[in-house]
Amino acid sequence: MIKLMIPVDGSEGSSRAVRYAINTAGLYKDPVELHVLNVQHPIVSGNVRHFISHEELDRYYRENADAAMKPAIELLQKAGLHYTTHTALGDPAETVVQMAREKGCAQIVMTPRGLGNMAGMLLGSVTSKVIHLSTVPVLLVKE
Repeated sequence: MIKLMIPVDGSEGSSRAVRYAINTAGLYKDPVELHVLNVQHPIVSGNVRHFISHEELDRYYRENADAAMKPAIELLQKAGLHYTTHTALGDPAETVVQMAREKGCAQIVMTPRGLGNMAGMLLGSVTSKVIHLSTVPVLLVKE
């Protein structure tokens, strides 16, 4: 089985990466298993934790991750492909690479830019860092 990691952030770009994986899944000799990952940035301010409970913070992360993964899940369900969803908290690039390694993924499929506030950049900072840290190929789906 070929395992692919697809980090998603709810952007049209991440949906494009999912569509690419769906459209090329049949080209592999072995069956494809897709791992859809959303990474939430942790809220690290100590002051926030004084006013918001741990449960409320967890709910916030979960709701944001669910919203970010919804477009990808809808596409994958419609295509009938096997997939597993993952949510994590941490540095997005480091977490993508770590999860790809842990799940035994042969490739990471993503777009050059996501929802970051520097959308005009040629290559987003998360993408650049994933490329730098990854030991497996990173396929960038052109936007």
